[in-house]
Amino acid sequence: MDNESTFVAPEGVYTVIDEHKPLALPAAYGGPSVYPTKVTSVTVNFPATKQGSAAPAFVHLLGGNKDNKKDKSGGQKEREDGQSLSSSDTPDEGDVPPSTQEHASTSQEPHTLFSPNPSALGKKRQAARPKNSIRTTSSTFITRIQTAEGLSKTLQSKQGDTNFLFYNLSKSWIWVEAGSKAKDPLAKITFSTHPTCHDVNAATASPDHIDVIIGFSSGDLVWLDPITSRYARLNKQGCISNSPCTAVRWVPSSSTLFLVSHADGTIVVYDKERDDGVFVAHDPTGKSSDPTSISEDGSFQKEWDPTDSIYVTMPPWHPVTSGSGLSSNGKPDKEKAVKNPVSHWRVSRRGIVDFVFSPDVKHVGAISEDGCLRVIDALAEQLVDCYASYFGALTCIAWSHDGRFILTGGQDDLLTIFSPWEQRVVARCQGHSSFVSALAFDDLRCDGRTYRFGSVGEDNKLILVRTIMTLSKKSANDRTYSGTSRAELFIDLNSRFDQATHHQRMSMSSTLSLALRRDRPTQYDPSLHSPHPDGRSSRFHPAPSRNEVAVLQPVLIKNIEGDLLTAVSFLPRSILTATKTGLIKLWIRPLALRPRAKSRAADMDPLN
Repeated sequence: MDNESTFVAPEGVYTVIDEHKPLALPAAYGGPSVYPTKVTSVTVNFPATKQGSAAPAFVHLLGGNKDNKKDKSGGQKEREDGQSLSSSDTPDEGDVPPSTQEHASTSQEPHTLFSPNPSALGKKRQAARPKNSIRTTSSTFITRIQTAEGLSKTLQSKQGDTNFLFYNLSKSWIWVEAGSKAKDPLAKITFSTHPTCHDVNAATASPDHIDVIIGFSSGDLVWLDPITSRYARLNKQGCISNSPCTAVRWVPSSSTLFLVSHADGTIVVYDKERDDGVFVAHDPTGKSSDPTSISEDGSFQKEWDPTDSIYVTMPPWHPVTSGSGLSSNGKPDKEKAVKNPVSHWRVSRRGIVDFVFSPDVKHVGAISEDGCLRVIDALAEQLVDCYASYFGALTCIAWSHDGRFILTGGQDDLLTIFSPWEQRVVARCQGHSSFVSALAFDDLRCDGRTYRFGSVGEDNKLILVRTIMTLSKKSANDRTYSGTSRAELFIDLNSRFDQATHHQRMSMSSTLSLALRRDRPTQYDPSLHSPHPDGRSSRFHPAPSRNEVAVLQPVLIKNIEGDLLTAVSFLPRSILTATKTGLIKLWIRPLALRPRAKSRAADMDPLN
């Protein structure tokens, strides 16, 4: 039954139901593709009934609906007043109720990187919008704008959940609707330089505005709202960092903060509402080329080791250094007026490839061209652990929804599962015959015991892997693992399934700990890291050999014809794949899945 548009997975048949094909002429997108296509998605819930005027989408570009501005502003205020909080543990200052804000302003909790601006506490404010109109801009940074005919009416007619896709292709950034019969994009914006990465803020997405951050090869950043057709530039002309952007991520549930990684090995924290400040990052290597140096106070200093620490440059307005940010009379201190960047991390001497947040938004997992996975305490701005790849650079990363595992792919053609809490490699997954391009967990098929994830590579293979993990040693008081626990993996070794037959299973265990054996708390504590006898910090963990780690086999390998695959993601109703030249396919799921945690029978079904 396998063919170019279908494949058979353990749970059923996946079929292509939607394709977004690029035009044959590269000039339509600003030239040939230099950077791979990356895809982000967001689901927006449109109300079933609309009162008054609906928010226009790029309507200003068409010059219509000016009479509805008053109704729009009133509807916007009502929506913001009624907006509910996210379930995250770290709400931002714009979404916290006034009572909570007042309590926060009087508490004596220490300021951290993601702390709200103290001057804004206790104040009710509306969500900010980008300053500049796309249709009236005279900037040469934006060269062309195209929108679908009747776009405003199309969005006004939407009801219920609508899934939007955003992707880059050559010098263009494109907005489409998943599953739409219309094949023309909703909007396409062409820039004078190449967009390399982008991210949409799921916490603030609504029918009347969508916050998108786009990173460019010049280091520039654009904060874009495609609904209102407005934008703002940050790091303009690389004034903070002129290195190409490699990845951008909104801080989950925050309406303003986001992180950007660069090809020079740095990660920079930005606030979308702040202007660019005068900032010069410190050089951790200093002016001397000697491995050791003497500081101004005469103390002995070692050369910075990127496998042992990250080098943080705190601007004067950093939440930690600025304290309350208020002068003695309670007014904002002009000398500490908040600007961008919020903070600057030098993580590696080689380029950062990608990074992800942990589900609790307290840690960041970053991969780099030096072949290392680094786990960073984002609040303390400290390196927690550094893991070496088996071979070559790491190319993609994902963090499981329950926080237990980090999945990476690399130039060693392998998928590697790390347990950050136990500081060890759990398993490696075979199946690719070339570099791994992208990977993701399928959250609908992960329940804390069974994990399903997929990957695509430059060999044009889509691979699905399923594992069942049980704990032989787990503290009854800890929700996470200790450093001496074992994880047994029950792996289905068949690459094809038949629902009418039973299948053999092999029990494999991976018990290799990459750190000194010791009990670990439920959260990271960098102070617990003690140096090895040879003087090297225990934060660095060399890669174990193949014989020391369990090897998983995929449950499915699907060859997809076409250009190099560069993206894969698991959507509620489909699996998305994309190629370097912008061909996007949506493979519909065979069945509507029930929540596994609520169905004991589903846990017992080996094919579910």
